[in-house]
Amino acid sequence: MKYRTIGTDPNTRREVSVLALGAMLFGSRTDEETSFAVLDRYAEAGGTFVDTSDNYAFWTDGGQGGQSEELLGRWRRSRGVGDEIVIATKLGARPLAPGTSYVDNPEGLSAKVIRESAERSRDRLGVAKLDLLYAHIEDQRVPLRETVEGFAELVAEGTVGLLGVSNHATWRVERARALATAAGLPGYEVLQYAHSHLRPRLDVPDGLFPDGSLGHAGPDLLSYLRAEPGLTLVAYSPLLKGAYTRSDVELPGDFDHPGTPARLKVLREVAQETGATVNQVVLAWQIGAELPIVPLVGASSVAQLEESLAAVDLELTADQRARLDAAH
Repeated sequence: MKYRTIGTDPNTRREVSVLALGAMLFGSRTDEETSFAVLDRYAEAGGTFVDTSDNYAFWTDGGQGGQSEELLGRWRRSRGVGDEIVIATKLGARPLAPGTSYVDNPEGLSAKVIRESAERSRDRLGVAKLDLLYAHIEDQRVPLRETVEGFAELVAEGTVGLLGVSNHATWRVERARALATAAGLPGYEVLQYAHSHLRPRLDVPDGLFPDGSLGHAGPDLLSYLRAEPGLTLVAYSPLLKGAYTRSDVELPGDFDHPGTPARLKVLREVAQETGATVNQVVLAWQIGAELPIVPLVGASSVAQLEESLAAVDLELTADQRARLDAAH
């Protein structure tokens, strides 16, 4: 395994594995035995960065979520896991009532919600401190200063370490960070957005993003990352839910980008040259990128995890990387 540091403050920064493991469906669609086996193998391989959320996976049973955090808590207790595993969780997108969702009825990012939701997450995970806590989705009903101060209070109390943000417009991230800096408070240092080798169309609206997607790491966000070396991008859905390699899984609809055929072509060429799978090439491309990117992979079996773990040791040549970067 290889490692990188996330965060800049010596008191809160952490060293994490370059490959993060997503626990979204653990305890719901992925049963406990399988989830434990995947987590055990990940830890055995030196993996130290596990990702969850307080709303995972509410859509599987029409509830409010919490199954993933609860499973991770049971795994931690049964294995005697301590601070060596960094567990990141999120708040803000938990439905306030069963049968609703984050689109129509989210918990939001008020100071009250931040405090209460973080406490519930600590209880489910069985930890005294959340290593990394994200603002999961935007909440424009609450003043940004209240959100910034709400997160900072938990850091000051020692119940949260690093702060992160996901699915926000880049200007909102920068405004929140500027407010934190001006007040001498900790701000967001880890950005979690969808990112893969294929480029999506960013103009496709949905229920959460009426003006087009804010959930992908588009050019604004990547240029922001380039300008702020203290930030890290955690890239979710890097393998597009299996669409690169599985004939029964179609590319998401917003990947009807004009550059898709050219980028698929070079991915397949590099995979053939290296003897790796296309999935492994995508992950290796992210892990070795100039920008600090940590791919976040899901796994519903140990075999799926093994494929991703092997990507950590895949070294792309400068020529291969240049071709992957340039295809459009």
